[in-house]
Amino acid sequence: MIITKMALPRRTFLRGLGASLALPLLDAMVPAASALAQTAARGVRRFGVVYVPNGIAMRSWTPATEGAGFEFTPILKPLEPFRDKLLVLSGMNNVQGGGSHAGRSSGFLTGVTSGDGGVTSRSGEYNIHAGISADQLLAKEFGRQTELASLEVALESRDTSGSCDVGYSCVYTNTISWRTDTTPLPMEYNPRAVFEQLFGDSGSTDARVRLARIQGQRSILDSVTDRVSALERELGPRDRTRLGEYLEAVRDIERRIQRAEEQSTSQLPVLDQPPGVPADYRDHARLMFDLQLLAFRTDLTRIITFMLGREISGRTYPEIGVPEAHHPTSHHRDEPELLDKLEKINTYHVTLFSEYVEKLRSTPDGDGSLLDHTALIYGAGMSNSNMHDPTNIPVLLLGGGAGLRMGRHVVTSKGTPHTNMLMTLLDTFGVPLERLGTSTGKLQFEPLSL
Repeated sequence: MIITKMALPRRTFLRGLGASLALPLLDAMVPAASALAQTAARGVRRFGVVYVPNGIAMRSWTPATEGAGFEFTPILKPLEPFRDKLLVLSGMNNVQGGGSHAGRSSGFLTGVTSGDGGVTSRSGEYNIHAGISADQLLAKEFGRQTELASLEVALESRDTSGSCDVGYSCVYTNTISWRTDTTPLPMEYNPRAVFEQLFGDSGSTDARVRLARIQGQRSILDSVTDRVSALERELGPRDRTRLGEYLEAVRDIERRIQRAEEQSTSQLPVLDQPPGVPADYRDHARLMFDLQLLAFRTDLTRIITFMLGREISGRTYPEIGVPEAHHPTSHHRDEPELLDKLEKINTYHVTLFSEYVEKLRSTPDGDGSLLDHTALIYGAGMSNSNMHDPTNIPVLLLGGGAGLRMGRHVVTSKGTPHTNMLMTLLDTFGVPLERLGTSTGKLQFEPLSL
């Protein structure tokens, strides 16, 4: 690369009528002798999780051999073009207990069994309890550098109509992300709402429209700050404490708006707000993946969790020849016909995921692509769905952001907690922990210098 004195913004686009074209990394994007520019050229690191429900047809998932020369199985075949950015992990265990499905999803990123499942004797409400999830540990570390600390999205609504584990709150099957051990984060399934979360309700990513909306919000916050400040002299100690907590929350919002205002100067791909939830599952998935791509591309957030379906999902997939509901199909009883249908569902999910991975690889970012600077986890909370088996769960690591040597099938020692892998990944992101849920240590992978 030739270092020049000219400086172009890293996110520069050629604008035309109804179209935007992202430029590749140019020499002019790396000003001479600038450590800041070198950091920008390398790119920031991002973390994403894609969760699939109701287990996997393991006979068609697990490669037959270990190491770098493994053959891609039918379910994993769509990911073969990304072999050099992929780790297939076998042998790890999710948490035991906590409900057949509730424990599988709530423990996937926390390593903590979901609450006791009973209801309180006085209020009749469920006892909600799990643990802080790995994505939220990262969000605490990196959230102040972006407009949104994290983004939680899904493809199914929280209108479960009773399809939850008996005796367990539906929150356990509706999310994999926990801010605290008693605070599950809702997963948004409506693309329109996700768009508003990312870009506000202006209806467009156009920089001028966003800036006007941001400035309007800022003036509202200013007036609120003025009003509460005037009250401080008239309040007692307890109320002043409450007011101080409120002002701190306002300041945090102001900081995020300032970040948004800075972000609005970047030339973004012009995208209109989606009208709502597409009727077709494939269209819905692709739209949600595109919104995640845009969130990473514009550095609005660096942490995203995504559920392709909720546990006990009864979704049907007639478009791929599976008109039966997913959950009953997953209880295959080892019948070849049902296993074939479960394999079709699993392969369909991986295919949609592979399209997203290709877009990440095709999107320039710093001195490489978004895929080069992103660590993705793809997997399920159980293996053999017929038995709700939390052992030997199917997990993939994908992307250069993991900081590990990829392109292998790794079989861990029997009984290894999957949280050991999460501990290792958090460590590569500079967020070391002594313990996460059931962890007993860290997996030893060969590192790759970033």
